[in-house]
Amino acid sequence: MPAESTPGGRGKSRRRAPRDTRRKGLKVAAWTAAGIVLLGGTGAGYLYFKLNGNIQSLDIDQALGTDRPEKADDGSENILVLGSDTRSGGNRKLGGGTDDGSARSDTAMVVHVHKGHKKASVVSLPRDTIVDRPACTDTGGGSHPAASGVMFNSAYSTGGAACTVKTVESMTDLRMDHYLEVDFSGFEKLVDELGGVEVTTTEDIADPDSHLDLKAGTHRLDGEQSLGLVRTRHGVGDGSDLGRIQLQQSFVKALMRQVQEVGVLSNPKKLYDLADTATKAVTTDSGLGSVNSLMSFADGLKGIGPGHMTMATMPVRYDPADPNRVLPVEDESRLVWDALKHDRPIPRSAMENPAAGEARGVIDAG
Repeated sequence: MPAESTPGGRGKSRRRAPRDTRRKGLKVAAWTAAGIVLLGGTGAGYLYFKLNGNIQSLDIDQALGTDRPEKADDGSENILVLGSDTRSGGNRKLGGGTDDGSARSDTAMVVHVHKGHKKASVVSLPRDTIVDRPACTDTGGGSHPAASGVMFNSAYSTGGAACTVKTVESMTDLRMDHYLEVDFSGFEKLVDELGGVEVTTTEDIADPDSHLDLKAGTHRLDGEQSLGLVRTRHGVGDGSDLGRIQLQQSFVKALMRQVQEVGVLSNPKKLYDLADTATKAVTTDSGLGSVNSLMSFADGLKGIGPGHMTMATMPVRYDPADPNRVLPVEDESRLVWDALKHDRPIPRSAMENPAAGEARGVIDAG
């Protein structure tokens, strides 16, 4: 452990050091302490390799090729975040696994981190949106022809993460700098490691499909309840995916508050437990496929709190041919994507979603 740091990483330096050096010292101290506490003094090296081994990563850049939108040169970043049932067989007991063994992506969000990394805009993509899916190649080298008039989340079941990224880039004309996928089973465990998440619902939510039964009021939800909340659709609004998206967005803010309240640097075991669970729960692009990369990425986002996030849903309307499907509202959607492309706030007019009626039981985001 560096001599200038006290155990737990909270002590002051005995000599002055640059800000970046002190910050790095805090990280090293925390990881080293966690290794000593949990591994009987075998050192942080084993800890690092164990956590590194938890992470699954995919080389989606190779699968996507060169025919992609250009990278932004203003310091902003776009991350496609997916919630899926792919990573663990334990997802089947959560209602995530399909009978044929295929995987699904139930949640998709484009997270735009603005220049300076002090604020972010998050745009949810309804999984029931009818889109034209481009031809794509999956990370295993398989080719999939283009398809017109298909559900957005069919891109994932067809060609996995690479095909989903290709579809999102085609829809938005935005380069996805990173891809991060969280599996349902891991999400549940992560919430439990955090000690639950406190939410306030404005009305009762009852959905037997997601095993959720909440009375209006404030609750501290465990992992199973949290997963049920972000996956429920029949317990809110008109039963469409749009009501569920509103719940997901509010829950993300509640989850961020909980993460900020948990003092992991002062509790090495908590730090390790969270890191172990989180690294087992995620699949990333190869650019984030190591502990160091994930830590650096997370460190760059730590200044973004719930109050610095704008949450929106891609503007859609119900499909006249099928009330269970939605169609993009092209003009308003273009306003959203153009704003992010030029690192500007999303226009308020583009955030008024024609199909997104008020969801019952929505979380009070505070």
